[in-house]
Amino acid sequence: MTRVLVVDDQTVVRDGLVLLLGLLPGIEVVGSAADGEEAVRLVDEHEPEVVLMDLRMPRVDGVEATRRIKAAHPAVQVVVLTTYSDDESVFAALQAGARGYLTKDAGAEEIARAIATVRDGAAQLDPSVQRRLVDALTAGGQPQRRRKGDLPDGLTQREAEVLALIAEGKSNAEIARELFISEATVKTHINNLFAKAGLRDRAQAVTYAYRNGLASPK
Repeated sequence: MTRVLVVDDQTVVRDGLVLLLGLLPGIEVVGSAADGEEAVRLVDEHEPEVVLMDLRMPRVDGVEATRRIKAAHPAVQVVVLTTYSDDESVFAALQAGARGYLTKDAGAEEIARAIATVRDGAAQLDPSVQRRLVDALTAGGQPQRRRKGDLPDGLTQREAEVLALIAEGKSNAEIARELFISEATVKTHINNLFAKAGLRDRAQAVTYAYRNGLASPK
């Protein structure tokens, strides 16, 4: 069972998430909080594996709560729940240590997949949230464009292509189909580029791709 804490300042949303998660196999809701301050306290008390975190909340918002939780409990993973207007906060939450990003219209399967993914140490990025991250990254100016073949950290052209598709939110299977290679080959390219660039997961890969001009916002 994956122990989950739900954090949202809206009672209807919070209670709905608790009810929804309670119906999903393999998930145990250990508590719910109405703001970030309460969330930090309940993490100390209940030691969940995953926190489902709203961003816009009174007293302590989701970004600061994520930062405090990750500082005190590095093994606890945070899945952010956001709306389309939360661009800057989503990017800040990424920097604070969140590893999952969902919009509030996500279905049960998406939420369950995100919880399972971050519990295993990977990242889960909703495509629409990912586009907001791209906007936040490029808001201060366009990333530096590189000439073909002029790649950072010794990346090969194929690794750069795989990275660009990761930045578009594509899965390994989708990347394999688009590049006409096997999923095993895709995984090899991902492992290699992660090692060369010092990346831990797909969330960092997205940031790296846009900061280095290896992908373009749609």
